[in-house]
Amino acid sequence: MSENKINGVAVNNEAIVQIAGLAALEIEGVAGLAKRPVEIKSLKNAFKTPKTAHAKSIALTVDNGALILDVYLNVLDNVKVKTVAENVQLNVKDKVQSMTGSAVARVNVHVDDVTVAEAE
Repeated sequence: MSENKINGVAVNNEAIVQIAGLAALEIEGVAGLAKRPVEIKSLKNAFKTPKTAHAKSIALTVDNGALILDVYLNVLDNVKVKTVAENVQLNVKDKVQSMTGSAVARVNVHVDDVTVAEAE
């Protein structure tokens, strides 16, 4: 269980990933989260079941105390991908910083697929 010390308080990395995942799903135009690719260096951990569903879609890196998040998602076909990605970046950064008190250096959004929107 990895943790980050933020102002003397330990924040679990899985909690940060969960916050980021929920923040990404709040954005209009996001069809859902996508599975992130498996890194070769962490291949031995690839077959372990993540404790949260969002851990399959979000990678968290800590660089000099600042968080870097990689969010993998699917978008709907009737939206502007750039606008959705920018909104996801802003919302994830805002939610993670406000809930954890930790600085978010970067939020990288990776669009994996486009999903056909259901007719209303």
